[in-house]
Amino acid sequence: MTLPKDAFRRFQEELAALDKQIEDRSTKKKTAKQAAMSAMERARQEFLALQAHYKLSIADVVSFFPEEEGIAYLQGLIAQAEAKPRRGRKPKADK
Repeated sequence: MTLPKDAFRRFQEELAALDKQIEDRSTKKKTAKQAAMSAMERARQEFLALQAHYKLSIADVVSFFPEEEGIAYLQGLIAQAEAKPRRGRKPKADK
């Protein structure tokens, strides 16, 4: 029993349509996640620029970020302060 060429062509078109649907679903999910992440990153960078421009306090910065990131920001500031040892006066060399 042979199938008409029309049936085979329709089968190929249906397979192509299913492949396209699967591809569209995966790109929509990635695109939405990427858009959300890029929007958050843009907002974060804009805020940091405003913080530098208007000299906002650390409390303003911490309240902007989610709690975990605010804590991480403060820990980073503390680590930077501890990493730089204070320089004392050098003793004068005796001649």
